[in-house]
Amino acid sequence: MTTGAGWNLAMAVAGMLIVWSSSSRLETASRRIAAHHRIPEAVKGAVITAIASSFPELSSVIIATLAHGEFELGVAAIIGSAIFNILVIPSFSVIFGGPLKANPAVVYKEALFYIVAVVSLLLTFSLAVVYFPISGDAIRGTITRGLAVIPLGLYGVYLFIQYHDTRDERSDSTQAPGTRIAREWALLLACMVAVALGVELLVRSALNFGKLLDTPPFLWGLTIVAAGTSLPDLFISMKAARRGQSITSLSNVLGSNTFDLLVAIPIGVLLAGAAVIDFSRAAPMMGCLSLATIVLFVCMRRDMILYRRDALVMLSLYAGFVTWMSLESFGLVSVLNVAP
Repeated sequence: MTTGAGWNLAMAVAGMLIVWSSSSRLETASRRIAAHHRIPEAVKGAVITAIASSFPELSSVIIATLAHGEFELGVAAIIGSAIFNILVIPSFSVIFGGPLKANPAVVYKEALFYIVAVVSLLLTFSLAVVYFPISGDAIRGTITRGLAVIPLGLYGVYLFIQYHDTRDERSDSTQAPGTRIAREWALLLACMVAVALGVELLVRSALNFGKLLDTPPFLWGLTIVAAGTSLPDLFISMKAARRGQSITSLSNVLGSNTFDLLVAIPIGVLLAGAAVIDFSRAAPMMGCLSLATIVLFVCMRRDMILYRRDALVMLSLYAGFVTWMSLESFGLVSVLNVAP
């Protein structure tokens, strides 16, 4: 039964607050775990911290697919979160922490692999439409478990590269005295459980908003669920920027997006057995993500530094994206295929 708009809004806010309240302790636990094992700063941001902070996105795919049968909502939340990460998180980090400066390790490894991740996911969607089309529909196809292995295998290559970085380079950070590593892992897991509960509220609110306005839930996944699940990444990157750790802040954004695209979406397919993708919706969403990525790199063209004026440009672009999704939801524009 469809609930009222006020109750759905309260549910979404509650979900965001739960995710937000757990993100700080989750970040602290992951940072201490990384320090305990003396992991290099770039690897810490791109793997351990990124995976921990990406758990909300992973939860959104699993919950939307298994509990609600809405794989497309989970995909929309992932892509919307990736757009949020690229445009909003670096911008807030600059505004509250000062200019962000990258280094060749971030630009030529993390950024390059992230771009490959975007291309790989788009290729997977394309193969689903070409080789496993829905009968009588030229723009919809089935993502099989075999296709899902493609991005997962690519992430395995990513981990292999990071492993060698960890083996050949040790972090300059020292282990905090009296660190109880088992306790930190327990805290990390407890925070993940709390985040999953918050994500469930976000997914339910997106589904209910779709029913109320007679629009596909994926539109709300692109905005409400995406923004709510990106809060851990936002706070982790802002804290890193305030500590002067620009490399960790940027590598966390790129590493989180790489994990979301190459792991979260394929896991949803593996759990469901197969999932239908509508290319008329997926292509514009991936196009927006590609545009956001290009804008980030163009803004960092000067000595690989992101300044405040660049941050304002990126925030304006995200505001335009949210406005577009809002107009689609209310039927005022029809660029996407939004017929329920």
